[in-house]
Amino acid sequence: MEPDKKLKIALGTLIIVIGIGTLGYSLIERWDILTSLYMSVITISTVGFKEAYPLSVTGKVFTIFFVIFGVGTTLYAVGAGAQFMLEGQLRSILGRRKMSKRIQEIKDHYIICGYGKVGQEIYNEFSSRKIPCIVVEKEPEMVEEAIKDGALVVQGDSTEDSVLEEAGIKRARGLISAVASEADNVFISLSARVLNPNIIIVARAETREAERKLLRAGANKAVSPHSLGGTRMALAALRPHLVDFMQVATSGEGADIRIEELEIKDGSFLSNTSLRECELRQKVGVIVLAIHKKDGQMLSAPSPDSKLEPGDILIAIGKTEDLEKLENLASS
Repeated sequence: MEPDKKLKIALGTLIIVIGIGTLGYSLIERWDILTSLYMSVITISTVGFKEAYPLSVTGKVFTIFFVIFGVGTTLYAVGAGAQFMLEGQLRSILGRRKMSKRIQEIKDHYIICGYGKVGQEIYNEFSSRKIPCIVVEKEPEMVEEAIKDGALVVQGDSTEDSVLEEAGIKRARGLISAVASEADNVFISLSARVLNPNIIIVARAETREAERKLLRAGANKAVSPHSLGGTRMALAALRPHLVDFMQVATSGEGADIRIEELEIKDGSFLSNTSLRECELRQKVGVIVLAIHKKDGQMLSAPSPDSKLEPGDILIAIGKTEDLEKLENLASS
């Protein structure tokens, strides 16, 4: 039986036994409720206090049976409580050690700084896609919330280098700074860029000025949740079906279609070929929406003669299994 369930049963039984004792002394000895309760408690706790009043013969017989059942129930409740506390502490210690070991072993992961409303949405998206990530949060109640959600958590201030290093910043693929403070986001971006020059940094910005500061501090992207939310609401009113489609395509929920980006590796099947030569629509079943060239140029609705080179990023839409085929072609 689980310790918490065992403790609940023991406490419930103990309350029932005390209630029976209180009722018994009240009916047999004609005592008031408080005196009867007092007598019941000192009897089953074996503290050795003298009876509140002299007992009658019937009261003595009742006390004999009450002691037998009451003391046993009390000892059981105490044992259940001790087991609950001990196992709870052991689980907590072992859980922290296990989490610490997993954090030390993880690599090519993403670090989510802050587990507020924005951070929770980011974690849920990563979790649904089974992308490895670590949450960094300093507030104890939010740390507990993240652990309940199944996240790997490092408790501490994200602005401190030692905390980012504990989260594996040097092994991480990307970092998302989602704390509410603009100053902290700038500081986190600056620290992360110094600790890992190659990491991808996306930071939360509340204002245009903050966006510029974050980019200067080393962030690759600065995103305003309020701006995105406002744009999304406007489009939901103006182009509701388009918004529904984009929601399905980007999240993968409710339909077997997604929009993904894939990097073309050197020596792969797609390397140094054109879209016409690849025949991705005919052979794989995906549509290339855009090509992000390695020099930073974005080719929207590329022509069939567009050249694919190593380092280019394909932005394609298609079924999940077709996109997996495209990923294999782009990497091998």
